[in-house]
Amino acid sequence: MNAATATVMPVLAPPPAEARPTDPNRTACFAVLADPDPGSLPRVLEFFAKRGLVPASVQARHFEAEECLHVDVQVRTLTRDESDYIARCLRAQPLVRQVLTSERHRVTEADALSA
Repeated sequence: MNAATATVMPVLAPPPAEARPTDPNRTACFAVLADPDPGSLPRVLEFFAKRGLVPASVQARHFEAEECLHVDVQVRTLTRDESDYIARCLRAQPLVRQVLTSERHRVTEADALSA
């Protein structure tokens, strides 16, 4: 291979620093009830993937008697505004019947001492 036809490999840069606000002690919990359709689970998870979020936990169960799919997702460090927005987006999906949200807070040593 001569210099005229050599290809230059791109240099990979590290990902940019986290730009979104976070709440390090908060875990957002989503309980989603959806139609038992093959597209339901990927559509639920895409809202987290589009934001670069990896859930701490995902559980999905198909209840044939109820003809529904239950999906539970837990994501750490989400702010209340961001989890509310994701819940609204999930509720707008055609295959989603219901979305319930809750949150858990990690008690830090400083919090425990001040109580």
